[in-house]
Amino acid sequence: MRLTLTAILSLTALPALADPGRIMVDLPPTGALVREVVGDLAQVEVLLSSGASAHSYQMRPSDARNLQDAALLVWMGPEMTAWLERPAQNIAAEAVQLQLLHVDGTRLRDYADGDGHEDHEDHEDHGGHDHDHDHDHDHNDHNDHHDHDDHGHGEHESAGHEGHDHSGIDPHAWLDPANAGPWLNAIADALSQIDPENAETYSANAEAASGRIEASAAELKARLAPHAEKGFVVFHDAYGYFTDAFGLMPATSVAIGDATSPSAARLEEVRHRIEESDAVCAFPEYAHDPRLVETVIEGSGIRMGDALSPEGGSEEMPGYEQILASLGTALIDCFEAE
Repeated sequence: MRLTLTAILSLTALPALADPGRIMVDLPPTGALVREVVGDLAQVEVLLSSGASAHSYQMRPSDARNLQDAALLVWMGPEMTAWLERPAQNIAAEAVQLQLLHVDGTRLRDYADGDGHEDHEDHEDHGGHDHDHDHDHDHNDHNDHHDHDDHGHGEHESAGHEGHDHSGIDPHAWLDPANAGPWLNAIADALSQIDPENAETYSANAEAASGRIEASAAELKARLAPHAEKGFVVFHDAYGYFTDAFGLMPATSVAIGDATSPSAARLEEVRHRIEESDAVCAFPEYAHDPRLVETVIEGSGIRMGDALSPEGGSEEMPGYEQILASLGTALIDCFEAE
C-alpha cells in the first residue's frame, strides 16, 4: 500500500517524545524507585554490579564514561556508597544530583538503635540528625559537606567499635517503606528539572507508586505480625530499618554495619548474644560466604534460612516492593518451617 504525500507529511510532523537524558543510580533499590517515577520515558542505569559490595564497589572505566554523560545522578549518599563521592564531585559535576539520605522527611536511625527494640515512631526524621545539608535538588555542592568517617564506616574495626555499639547513621534506609514517599517526590522533582515537559507525568507516577508501596508494606507487616517476637541472626547489620518498620525483634548480626569481616572477638560476642536472644533462625547473605553464619550458630539448633539481600540479590532490576517482599518471605518461610 502506497502512502500519499499528505500521509507522509503527517507522520513526520508527529512530535518526538522528550528525552530526559542519561539517568544513573548507585544501587538497585535506588534504581527501583527511580524507575517507578520515570516509567517508560527513559532507561535507568545502575552502577553496582550484581553480587558486588555496595560498601566497597570499585568503579570501572565504563562507569566513569557513563557518569560523565549523565543528566541526572540519584544515589543514597556517601554514608552508603562512599566510592561514588569523588566521581560525583568530579566526573558527574554537570549532572543534576540527588542524595536520597539527605531528602527532607527521610527517617534515619543510628546503628546504636539496634541494641533495643524501639518504637519506630520514636526515630528522628532527616532533620533530627544534625546534618548540615542544602536540600536543593542540584546537589553538586552537597558533597563538600561530608567527612565520611564521621558516619562510622571508617572505624568499625578499630578499638571501641568491636561490639554492637558502633555509632553513626545506618545508611540502609530504603528498607523502611516510609521513606519511599518523600524519596519518590524528590525524584519526581529532580526529573522535572532535566525534563520539565514531563513534570506532570513524573509527579503522577510518584504519587501512584507511593500508594502502592504503602499498601504492599501494610500487607507484609500483617504477614509478619505472628512472628514479631522471634529472634534471628543475619550476616551484617543492615536490617534495622526493616525490623523497626515491620515490628520485628532486632536481628543479631555477625558482621558490623559495613559488612567488614568480623574478628575473633566479634564472633565470640555474637555467640554470646545468640545464646541470650533465643533466636530460631539464621540467614546468610547473598554474595557473602555463609560459613561465618554457620560457624556462630553451630550446635545451637537454630535453623538456617535462605540468603538475604538488602539490595535485591541476583536480580538485575528488582522492583522496590519485590526487595521488601523477598526479605519478608525468607523470614516467614524459616520461622514457619517445621
